[in-house]
Amino acid sequence: MAIFSILLLLCCGLCVASAGIPLPGLGDGAADELFPEILRDEAVARLYELGRISDADSYLERTFLSPAFNRASTQVREWMEDAGLRTWMDQMGNVHGRVDGANTSEAALLIGSHIDTVIDAGFYDGSLGVISAIAAVKAMKNSVSLDDVRRPVEIIAFSDEEGVRFQSTFLGSSAIAGTLPVSALQVSDKSGTTLHDVLKANSMEATEESLMQVKYDPSSVWGYVEVHIEQGPVLEALGYPLGVVKGIAGQTRLKVTVSGSQGHAGTVPMSMRQDPMTASAELILALETLCKEPAKFLTRTSQCDAPVGDSLDGLVCTVGELSPWPGASNVIPGKVVFTVDVRAMDDGDREAVIFEFSNQMRRICDLRSVLCTVEPKHSAGVVRCDPDLSSELDWAARTAARKIAGSTAQLRLPVLMSGAGHDAMAISHLTKVGMLFVRCRGGVSHSPEEFVHEDDVWAAGLSIMNLLQSL
Repeated sequence: MAIFSILLLLCCGLCVASAGIPLPGLGDGAADELFPEILRDEAVARLYELGRISDADSYLERTFLSPAFNRASTQVREWMEDAGLRTWMDQMGNVHGRVDGANTSEAALLIGSHIDTVIDAGFYDGSLGVISAIAAVKAMKNSVSLDDVRRPVEIIAFSDEEGVRFQSTFLGSSAIAGTLPVSALQVSDKSGTTLHDVLKANSMEATEESLMQVKYDPSSVWGYVEVHIEQGPVLEALGYPLGVVKGIAGQTRLKVTVSGSQGHAGTVPMSMRQDPMTASAELILALETLCKEPAKFLTRTSQCDAPVGDSLDGLVCTVGELSPWPGASNVIPGKVVFTVDVRAMDDGDREAVIFEFSNQMRRICDLRSVLCTVEPKHSAGVVRCDPDLSSELDWAARTAARKIAGSTAQLRLPVLMSGAGHDAMAISHLTKVGMLFVRCRGGVSHSPEEFVHEDDVWAAGLSIMNLLQSL
């Protein structure tokens, strides 16, 4: 991941101040008008409070509309109301907080991130974007009247970004963008419970009409901003608290099922086996080789079949789950299911990798006399952030960093591409988007070791406050 992020940084034309301004810890002796008690102290306390709301006893797990998710939603609504926002939960479990401001007829600025988590999660992924936005609005309420905000502002805590429960990402934000198909209501989790069932159990209508109610009219939205931890090591390596996001890699998720012949581990000769586990192992290694050395397998047809080179921009491939059936030590499995996650900075590259993997799958499965099927679970194209909105975020973040550091020096923030998916990908179908990254220790994410310095939380909140005051 470290090499990947640094390569992205170089490819995106990173430019920093020639003096190499060190900002390792942001801030000794900041003035009270920078609201450290709200943007830093209270925000950090709330991140830890939210991190303790879990469905598991010994680690953080909070998935779509689980009991812990519902407790977290209630808590977030209370914090939104404390900041002066009018709140509600929509028919897909997204939590909203809105202030109409001085011009109620203007299109609204949406600010959001998610409050669901992966299994054994950290406290900052998703939650930081929600909490820092609430803190920014609360600080504004304490300094100026929210009625003076120039356009409506709406903070959204999305219900499902990670896709853990239903293996389908962006349920909440896709519903708001109007791209969630009604067929998604019939998707089931590992227990066989459908999305429709879960929504009904939480007093939501779960119909095509209710999905239409969640969808926003594009004319009512001015833009979308998301603050998120970097989930990579670049900002920390450069000594910058914040970075502007240029775009988000496209991604595809697949579910691969390999079916063979179940049998006794001690009685079926090796030469007579149709073993889906060994076939899966070969398929997984083939995917790894393809993604490590794409030049051996692919050509760029758009460039007269020229070789692709040793690597493709930001290409990464992952098998994150593997489940054999029946899963006993003395049984040759009858079936193996595994997931495939492919990401790249160019949609054509990503599609070429998936096509070649499908070709190799047919060859391997035929040779091993097993049946292989592929089910697409998620696909999202590369998203480019809006240049004007990114410029506004750059100004807001640079101003925040200078004020907290007590410096008058000019600096240019790093510009990065994101290899991770975010709700901004779904919302890009609704409106222009911009993102701000916050450095995290060691670039570690999706782990209990995830950590953001308190002053960097402060910088994130102050950046949003600056943005709201400037629009």
